[in-house]
Amino acid sequence: MRKCLAVLFLVVLSSCQLFLSKEEKTDKIVHDELQAIDWNNVEKYPLFVGECDEMAPKDTQKECFQTVLLRYFSEAMADLQFQVKQDLNDTIFVDFKIDQHGFILISNIEESTNVLNEIENFNALVSERLNDLTTVKAANYRGIPVNMRIRLPIVLNTQ
Repeated sequence: MRKCLAVLFLVVLSSCQLFLSKEEKTDKIVHDELQAIDWNNVEKYPLFVGECDEMAPKDTQKECFQTVLLRYFSEAMADLQFQVKQDLNDTIFVDFKIDQHGFILISNIEESTNVLNEIENFNALVSERLNDLTTVKAANYRGIPVNMRIRLPIVLNTQ
């Protein structure tokens, strides 16, 4: 008799899931899926159309994306020249956002008092140059275009 009661008790405890409404079950599934997503990783990196192979492995896509982005970045900054009174040896970080439509937007340029003291309109000049970068095919996660953030350094060395 005790064994029957114990088994009945275990069956009742394990069947609590049967009493959940469809909405509660859906919420639980969504919650579990959201917990399982690695939000810091994408399945496909943004791609420059005509420059990077869409069918290449993820590591190759990443390398291609970084190489082409740095080339565009360097070309945009190549002919900027500044005159400074004191030598500079500083690194400024530029934060980009590539949105789900493939637009590359500057989200932040790190402030440096040393640089701003020597080059008053540095951030405006950099923003103006980099706002004209090309568009890309957006990064994907589970087949859905997603936003992606990137941080690139600008090394200033006048010594």
